[in-house]
Amino acid sequence: MSVPVRQIRARYSATTITVYQAYPPQIALPAVAAGRFVAPFKRDRMTWIKPSFLWMMYRCGWATKPGQERVLSVDITREGFEWALTRACLSHYDRDVHGDRATWSRRLRTSPVRVQWDPERSLHLNALPHRSLQVGLSGEAVDRYVDDWIVAVTDITPTVQRVRNLLRRGDEQAAAAHLPVEHGYPLPDRIADAVCWAS
Repeated sequence: MSVPVRQIRARYSATTITVYQAYPPQIALPAVAAGRFVAPFKRDRMTWIKPSFLWMMYRCGWATKPGQERVLSVDITREGFEWALTRACLSHYDRDVHGDRATWSRRLRTSPVRVQWDPERSLHLNALPHRSLQVGLSGEAVDRYVDDWIVAVTDITPTVQRVRNLLRRGDEQAAAAHLPVEHGYPLPDRIADAVCWAS
């Protein structure tokens, strides 16, 4: 069965969805201890959350890139996630979605959430023909993320390192067995239609 070009694929339950972030230890470890993001995490900066585990691995280089040495699995409420998507603006101008650049610019200035679709990644982090969602939170969205949406913060760096080492040894089957199982997220039609996810 073919995968839609734009589809949110994630690990989720009836009430939560898992997103991933990577930080240096000085931000990640206090967050894990507190169960939420605390100083030196900065709320005044945009923070990007990613439902795709492998896209996060591509971004952080399997937890090897400077400043991204600790990978966090963050369970947030589906209600919060969908709140963000209803207020999202594409991070780049798309003529088919916005009609004209001025309309997009106005939306971008007022929206607390950015979304962008980037090529999904394979186990070896090669680009795939379908896209993966990233969600950028700023302003009110960051406050809601930190204060209201987070259910659990887990440091999954040991698992990331284990998968990386298995791949280096050429044991793809064992590496794949450690990946989280992700499914198409059942986004309500009213949200999907509002932001043209299927375009």
